[in-house]
Amino acid sequence: MLQFDPVRLPKGAEVLRHEVRDFLAANVDRIGTPNSDFSSGHDAEFSARLGQRGWIGMTWPKAYGGAERSFFERYVVTEELLAAGAPVSAHWIADRQSGPLLLGNGSEGQCARYLPAIAQGRSFFSIGMSEPGTGSDLASVRTAAKRVPGGWRVSGTKLWTTGAHLNHYMIALVRTAPPDGNRHAGLSQLIIDLAAPGVAIRPIRNMAGGEDFNEVVFDDVFVADADVVGEPGNGWSQVTSELGYERSGPERFLSAFRVYVEFVRLLGLDPGRFEAAAVGRIAAHLMTLRRMSMSVAGMLENGKAPNVEAALVKELGNNFEKLLPEIARAAMPINGDQERFRRTYAETLLLSPSFTLRGGTREILRGVIARGLGLR
Repeated sequence: MLQFDPVRLPKGAEVLRHEVRDFLAANVDRIGTPNSDFSSGHDAEFSARLGQRGWIGMTWPKAYGGAERSFFERYVVTEELLAAGAPVSAHWIADRQSGPLLLGNGSEGQCARYLPAIAQGRSFFSIGMSEPGTGSDLASVRTAAKRVPGGWRVSGTKLWTTGAHLNHYMIALVRTAPPDGNRHAGLSQLIIDLAAPGVAIRPIRNMAGGEDFNEVVFDDVFVADADVVGEPGNGWSQVTSELGYERSGPERFLSAFRVYVEFVRLLGLDPGRFEAAAVGRIAAHLMTLRRMSMSVAGMLENGKAPNVEAALVKELGNNFEKLLPEIARAAMPINGDQERFRRTYAETLLLSPSFTLRGGTREILRGVIARGLGLR
């Protein structure tokens, strides 16, 4: 049963919102040309400044460098950073899901080794899930890890790996045993040093001229037993829980938000009837998706696993992210200074094909939703 309970942000979260806005105003020199796509700005210095404010790993225990704040407070920080177009991709994956994965399934040694550096904005992670020919069908991964004294030898290829050419580690889903009739069996998650011998990283240039995605090839790469996350063979259950963090945040409907900002700026204070209707249509989508996403944050705050709800937020959010620029383009006035709008619109349009790819394709998401509704 899907459950999207209405939630309100606590007063402390709204106070924090103003702190984040002041911080962004003081660090505007790091933002450059703003774009709300979380994967389009890798700035290690900006991430370090966020770490100094305690805004990475916000919900984690203080013993591991976290701030022990609520998921609602983290939501506010995330929302404000994306709305401003801040360069957050360096720490994004480590903060959003690698850290929570280690907290939930990792060893004490892993948490002590990796989490403080993530919270300080000094250590960056990538996700190793998709592979050539498998896409979002994680059960069909072929990258294999063979047992050797003291650890494992990994061989195979991961594809569409965001930030691997700039990040330090990857948590990869690999086969450590044959499936034995159950496609979900025999999978494990390993922490792999992306600078280790045998790792080759090949950036994939996108239509916007950037290199966010990568192909990562492992050629007999050694991974110590200490870097197996959880128990070998438990990878499927871990990775499906991890996707709940990846699919539900405001990044799943705010990637095109700067187009909306520039559209409203272009219209000014007295838009025409058709233009005002377009503004209202976009706002209605945003408010609905925001309420749904905040509800998922509330479920996480209460220790629940909102896998189906998160899939629904991502599916609807990604569709909206592609729709928003088209609504704005169709209603764009012929008068006024259009340069900023056109620049933001063009960049978002070139990035938009990846919106429905990352975090699970729409076909996979619809399957998750259908199972959650008891339809398959």
